[in-house]
Amino acid sequence: MGKPTYRIENVVATVNLGVELDLEKLAERLPAAEYNPDQFPGLILRLQRPKVSALIFRTGKMVCTGAKSEEELKRAVKTIVKILSDHGVKITKPPEIQIQNIVASGNLKAEVDIEKAALLLENAMYEPEQFPGLIYRMDNPKVVLLIFSSGKIVCTGAKKESQVQEAINKIYQILKEIGALYEEAREERKVTEEAVPAEEETEEIEE
Repeated sequence: MGKPTYRIENVVATVNLGVELDLEKLAERLPAAEYNPDQFPGLILRLQRPKVSALIFRTGKMVCTGAKSEEELKRAVKTIVKILSDHGVKITKPPEIQIQNIVASGNLKAEVDIEKAALLLENAMYEPEQFPGLIYRMDNPKVVLLIFSSGKIVCTGAKKESQVQEAINKIYQILKEIGALYEEAREERKVTEEAVPAEEETEEIEE
């Protein structure tokens, strides 16, 4: 039985470039940019490496989405600053980056008794008629966890990658302490599933 794992799916951040931008001029100069002020006030710039999208506003503020890590976000911002600088924008100071939300998927490597967890956990909400997972609001770190009976989880609201790891390890320990984890059931089923093909093969040999 392995330890809980997680993967960052999206890092959402706001960035302040500290300079006003002429979006019309940038839209003309940047072939990859999308700008339709009648529908949306910002210019959309999509990077291929790293695969990050930026909503760029006239005030010099940006919203970046799609990064898979804090480092990838920083690389994306650096790339965008270079692109803008190469097209006439004078950025004189380092951009201010503030992470607003990190979304991550995780696996507790054990099945969860959702109904038991819903009864024993504070700040938990479980309405199976509306949503199959349990919604758990953790105070420290301040994140929201969606927990499913399969052991799969989704973590939102973290401001740092370290908070994601802390939250997933913490909920694992909490569920274990209240007896809502079924590690043995998963292992037994795995053994059974692995044994089935072998039995079928034996039967075929006997025939």
